[in-house]
Formats: sequence, C-alpha cells, structure tokens
Amino acid sequence: MDISFNKNDDHNKLLLTALNKKFYQVCKGGGEEKIKKHHQKGKMTARERIAFLLDKKTESIEIGAFAGDEMYIEHGGCPSGGVVVVMGYISNKQCIVVANDATVKAGAWFPITGKKNLRAQEIAIENNLPIIYLVDSAGVYLPMQDEIFPDKEHFGRIFRNNAIMSSKGITQIAAVMGSCVAGGAYLPIMSDESIIVDKTGSIFLAGSYLVKAAIGETIDNETLGGAITHTEISGVCDYNAANDKDALNKIKNILDKIGDFQEAGFNRIKAIQPKENQEEIYGIVPLARTEQYDMKKIIKRLVDNSEIEEYKANYGKTLICGYARIDGWSVGIVANQRKIVKNAKGEMQFGGVIYSDSADKATRFMANCNQKKIPLLFLQDVTGFMVGSKAEHGGIIKDGAKMVNAVSNSVVPKFTVIVGNSYGAGNYAMCGKAYDPRLIIAWPSAELAVMGGMQAAKVLLQIETASLKKQGQKITKKKEEEILENITNRYKSQTSPYYAAARLWTDAIIDPLDTRKWISMGIEAANHSPIEEKFNLGIIQV
Repeated sequence: MDISFNKNDDHNKLLLTALNKKFYQVCKGGGEEKIKKHHQKGKMTARERIAFLLDKKTESIEIGAFAGDEMYIEHGGCPSGGVVVVMGYISNKQCIVVANDATVKAGAWFPITGKKNLRAQEIAIENNLPIIYLVDSAGVYLPMQDEIFPDKEHFGRIFRNNAIMSSKGITQIAAVMGSCVAGGAYLPIMSDESIIVDKTGSIFLAGSYLVKAAIGETIDNETLGGAITHTEISGVCDYNAANDKDALNKIKNILDKIGDFQEAGFNRIKAIQPKENQEEIYGIVPLARTEQYDMKKIIKRLVDNSEIEEYKANYGKTLICGYARIDGWSVGIVANQRKIVKNAKGEMQFGGVIYSDSADKATRFMANCNQKKIPLLFLQDVTGFMVGSKAEHGGIIKDGAKMVNAVSNSVVPKFTVIVGNSYGAGNYAMCGKAYDPRLIIAWPSAELAVMGGMQAAKVLLQIETASLKKQGQKITKKKEEEILENITNRYKSQTSPYYAAARLWTDAIIDPLDTRKWISMGIEAANHSPIEEKFNLGIIQV
C-alpha cells in the first residue's frame, strides 16, 4: 500500500473513533445521575428497554442517534432528540421501536423530538412494519411549544399517522411505562393495543395539579390515571403489567401471534461476502475532499463477491451504474465516479461532477431498475452538475432534469449512502433526503452543503467585504484574511455530517463497514410493502 493509502486509513479511522466516542456520550442520555434516579424508581432506561425487547443475537440499526446534537444548548440540550428509535426484530418480526428517554427533560418533546417520531412513523408506513411505542414522556416542552404544537409536521401529526397506520392494518402497540399526559395521552389509545405498567405508568389529559387548578378537585395521579384506573374502570388500556419487563414480555407475546406479510418480491439469493477486503475502504476514501479516487474500488468492497455488472461502462463515465447484490439482495447501483475520466471524444471530465452523458445514462438505468423491480442504491460523492457554456449549450439542465425526474418518480425503494461530498443539485439528483430514500446514511467522511467550503467561503467573502466597503470601512489584506477564516469555520461546522444528522437530514452516521447491514435490513423492510404504483417519468424534454 502507498503512503497516501496509509494517510487516508489513519484519517478515516480517527473519524471513526470520534464517531464512536460521540455515540457513547449520546447513549448516556440525560447523564449518569438522571439514569441512577430512573433506576431508583424501578424503571429501565429507554435503551435498556429496547435491548430487552429485541431478539437476542439479531441485527439492529438505530435511526437518528445524533438528532438534536449541539441543538437547544440554552435549554440544556436534547441528546438523541429525547427519544430512541431502532429497527430490529421482536419475536422474529422486523419492527420499529420508539422509546421516550425520560432521563432527558422527563422525556419532553422538543421540535426535533417530534420530527424524529414522525420519521419513525414514516419508515413504518412506507415499509408496512409493526411499530412499538415505549411511552415515558412529560409531553410538549412548553418553552418551545410554538415550534412543536400547531403545524403540519408538528406534534399533532403523530396522531394523524396513528389513524392512517390503523386504516392500513399496520400493527401498533404502545406500552405506557411512565408519564403519558395531555395530547400525548392519545398515542397509546390510538394504537391497536396498549399496556400500562402498575404504579409507574399513568395516562391523563391533565395531571392532579392542573385538575385542582382547573376544577378544584383534589386527587392523586395514581387514582386519576394509573394502571388500575385504566384497566379496571375506564377500559382505556388493555393490559396491566407488573413492571417494565412484564410489559415488554407482553409485547413479545402479542407480536409472536401476528400473521405473515405480503412480500414485494425483491430478488434475494444466498449472501456472499465481498472478495475484496472491506477494511481497505478506510484507505481508499481520501483525506482531501478534492483528491481523486476510483469509486469502483469502494463498490467492490460493498457488494457480494465483489461483482458488479456495469451498465454502459464506457459511456457517461462520471457516473457508475450497474447491477450487483448486497447480502444476497439484488440492487441497482448509481455511484459518482471521483477520478478524472475521458469521454468518447477524448475530453477530460472531472470526477464527482455529473455531465449530460452521465445523467442520460443514469436516467435510463433507473427506468430499467423500476421495470425489473430492483431496489436502487445511490453512493454519493458529488460536487454537482457541470457548468460553463459548453455544458449549457449541450443541454445539461435538460439532462439533469431527466435524472431528477427519474429519481422522483421511481417506485422501487431507494437507499442513499453519502460517502464524501454531497453538494448542490448533485445531492438532489443522487437521491438526497428530499427525494424519499427509504434510508439515508452518511459515512464520517461525508459533507453536505449547497457548494464546497472553499468556493462558498470566497463567494461569501466577496459579499461581506462589499457590504463593509459600502459602510465606509477600509478592508486590509489582514482584515480580509480574518473575515475569510471566520466564514470558513462557520461554513465548515454547517457542512459537518453531525450538523446534518442533528437535523435528521440523514438517518445516521455509520462505520462504512456497517453499510451492508443497513442496506440489507432496509431492503428486507421494504419487502414488506408490495409496489402498487407504475413507474412513469411524466413529461420530459428529450
């Protein structure tokens, strides 16, 4: 291996170490003291509940672990958005589990908490997956109620989704394992079946203090809305559980009786590990964002037996398209090629840039995958579409629009992995979050922005210096360098994969070696939901 490989390997492994450290901190939720108090009440933490619920020795993936990262600092922070979401297996059924983390502000709902819950429900709806709610929440975080309460993508959408899932026959089970108050009280009751834990679980529209203030009635919370009240008097809940483990065992028993789902019929054979050493990915992905590398080397370390049947291999070379398998599942791969290539005319084309011929190839390939019922996998390392007079006269906008059209109208499930750069319209054409990938994940080497950091910083520098000059300020070379440094640092923080993950623009930041697991579990989930629509590109400029 050459020196650059070793430098890349060291750099990417350091990024991975930082990822693991950050995830370890996130798993502490509200902190060790809060966890200790939680245990003293006889309650398991959100993560402990999920670990007990999931089948042993099976794979699982966590959605939105870094949601809320570095957000709401003035309110004390909101690790993992105050809720833990996992896709895993319960009684051999693939499920989504949503567990409020009561060590974070008593499980109160911040704006990002609502967004994360809606994302969990979206995954369940798209894939016809059973969804389990482990409820332990004080309700809406009142200091930010205006950002979580009234809008279409806010708190109330949760209950609308409950009703939609019920009408579609998607199993929903709720276990009330702590507080369940106000509007949140509707969630367990809009689920198919509900369980409440004796002495620790409670459900009411208004707690005892508010009842006293509102109507003058004096009553304790347990009598008002505890387990006995709701399983013996009101009939609101279906099962009374002695403790957390009893409630979780009841969920397992219910799921154990569920019938089979109708499959979409995606092609799968026995899985084969890649021939090429997967760990070499760390040495292939470059340290520098502008450095060239061969994306085919990455693909061969992700796909079964390191085999890909490349489509139009000698045409539109800045995009790689081809058929392969991941963990036995058939996939159609669309990947940005990051090395400089020559087109048929012998002209040099920049790696990571989408040209007209590349967009044309990808559009046709996606149409083929839709016709053949093959899920699509996008590997992003894209700086955008080609610019300049030659590209414009050649119809780059027209060809780019065709590609975006194909991504938008694809009916097969789509999955996106952001390997490196994800800039501008390239993010859109390569199935960014706005284009409904079933799962979208980033490697620690990823960067999301409207344009690259240096280009953006120079544009912003021009705007800022022009503004200061208008105000009569003299801009020295030193002052210009200071402004550029400030802009670059600010822009760099906003393009970090953690900035994107905090806002749920991606579902996770993962170790590249976990990519096969994420894609395999994603396609397995998608296989629960038969394709009912037909692929139609609509009207396009030819």
